[in-house]
This record gives sequence, C-alpha cells and structure tokens, in this order.
Amino acid sequence: MDHPDRSAPVIAFPARLLPSRRGLLLASLGFVLGGRASRAQEARYLRIATGSAAGTYYPVGETIARLLSHPPGLPPCDVGAPCGVPGLVATAETSQGSVENVQAVATRAVETALAQADVVALAHAGKLFPDQPPLDNLRVIANLYRESMHLVARRDAGITSVKDLAGKRVSLDRAGSGTRGDALMILKAYGVAIKRLTEVELGPSQSADALISGEIDAFFFLGGVPAAGITDIAPQRQIVLIPINGPARERLLSEGRFFMAGFIPSGAYPTVMATETVDVGAQWICAAEASDALIHDITRTLFAPENAATLAAGHPRAAAISLDGATAGIAVPLHPGAARFYQEKGISLPLTGPI
Repeated sequence: MDHPDRSAPVIAFPARLLPSRRGLLLASLGFVLGGRASRAQEARYLRIATGSAAGTYYPVGETIARLLSHPPGLPPCDVGAPCGVPGLVATAETSQGSVENVQAVATRAVETALAQADVVALAHAGKLFPDQPPLDNLRVIANLYRESMHLVARRDAGITSVKDLAGKRVSLDRAGSGTRGDALMILKAYGVAIKRLTEVELGPSQSADALISGEIDAFFFLGGVPAAGITDIAPQRQIVLIPINGPARERLLSEGRFFMAGFIPSGAYPTVMATETVDVGAQWICAAEASDALIHDITRTLFAPENAATLAAGHPRAAAISLDGATAGIAVPLHPGAARFYQEKGISLPLTGPI
C-alpha cells in the first residue's frame, strides 16, 4: 500500500486538472463510463490511480498505462504484435494509495485504480469506513500480483522479531492506510500492544529517510518486491528485514481471507537476507458503472500473450501479472466486462460473498 512524498504530484482528480486537460477528460467521461459521447470524439481516456512514486503501484501503473495506450492517429496494430486498445489514452497518477483509491473509484473521481485486496473487500462490505455506507459499486478487473509486508529495521536497533518493537520508535504508515491496518493486525498477533511502542506516522519514503537518519528504529511497508524505497537504502548495509512467521503468522492466516504466507527471497534487496512474511493481493479495480466494452478491452489487452514482454520490461512486479493468478484472492464481484473475458478464456470465476 503506497503513499506519496510531500513533493510528489497529487492524483489528478477532475477539480484539480489544468483547464485544457480537464476539458478533454470531461468531454470523454461519458464514453469511458458507458454514456453517450460526441461522434467527433475519437479518443478515450483512462486514469489509473496508483500510490507513491517511491512504491510499487506507480511504476506498475505506468507500465500498464503504456501498454494500454494506442491514441487516435496511430496506425493499426499488426496481428500478433504488441499493441494497446485502439483510441485509448491511459495515464498513471500518484495518490495516497489504496484507501484513497477505493473512495476515488467508488465516487468515479477516477476511472480505475490499484488497491490492496483487503482494503477493497472491507470498503465494499462497509467495514473500512464505519461512518460511511458500503462502497458496494467497487468491482475488480484483475488480481495483479502479491504484495509483501516489509518490516524494516535499523541493523543497530536490536530488533530481531516483531516482539522487539516494544519500546521502539516505529512507523506504521499514515493513519487510515491499508498498511497501518495490517501492521496493527500483525502486532496483535504477536501480543504487542500499540501503547508499548512510540508510533510515528510517515509514508514509505519518509520512513526510509527517518530510519537511515536515526529518527525511527523500524517501519512497516506493504508493497511488491522489490520496492524502490527499500532498494535505495539496502546497499548501505544499515537495515534488516524482520520475519513474520511461526504461530503468530498462522493466527493471521486463520483469521481471514486476505493474508497469504509470503517469502521475500535473498537477493531481492542488496545485503538483505531471505525473510518469511505475509502477502496480500494487489488488485486493479473500477466502478460497476464503467463500460463493459471498455473493461473487456483493457482486460483482454493486459493479458494478451504478445504484450507479456512489455509488462516484464516495465517492472519486476508487472512481470508477475498473468492469467494464472488473475482471479485469485478476489472477495468482491468482478466487473462484467472482465468476467466475460475470463469466461471466454475458460477461467472459473471466483465465488464472492459477505466477509
């Protein structure tokens, strides 16, 4: 679950758009969401809300956007050659991450987004925002890849297990984030009360900087492996990854459908050893109101065999996107356009229901 630095651009919701681009997006919004658009309008526009530029969602979203884009005026694609969706202009936007993204999609402030599977399911069921109604128009396009919980500690902080966080200065990510919610569940599984540590609310990049400067002792980060912010600080040999394993992990796995047993391999980060952890799925979501034809087109393009090399070249996590895992770990309904594509491929649709 990614968060932006203060210097990172914010997600381009309609109210914040520059006048020229806002006009284009508003002119095309009816077409993108299934309404009527002017016959003169050739381009379709699709935004993908992601997360921090320092995390994994943004580069993966950028890779998908480049893959999908085939603006008007370009020649038709050759059969069997890499290609996007005819007439589509897709862009990746930074955002506050999963929690903001589910709200943005549900209110149709943005067309699609990346978000943690647990955040999507809880928001859909009305359990993420207790003072708000369920975001029951959330739909999943695809499960993309696994995200791993990273518990990063300074090598000299004397932390070798989650229990050692007691008495330490620890960033659980920002209030309301999916990472923080998962971190609290992990602390509870290990019997560590939050009042026993000094909690700090920092995003991933700020946490990494604060760790290296000695302002904090450890931080939680949920993201695909490798994550740029951790890769940047690992060569300094000042960090270790703390395992999440044993009976505490078994308790986490038995409590819900979101966590999966995970493993960060040796070599994923320079100087960092292999580490057991927990994973959740990273999902691509949209609103139920989105055009069936558009969602079918972008799903088909994402999984077209001729486009696999483009995904692999974009980011290591994008390389993990495949049909084999496209419907795994989904607890809310698929969008009908995506479901039609999977049925055409003979893929069984996931069973969804109350959580």
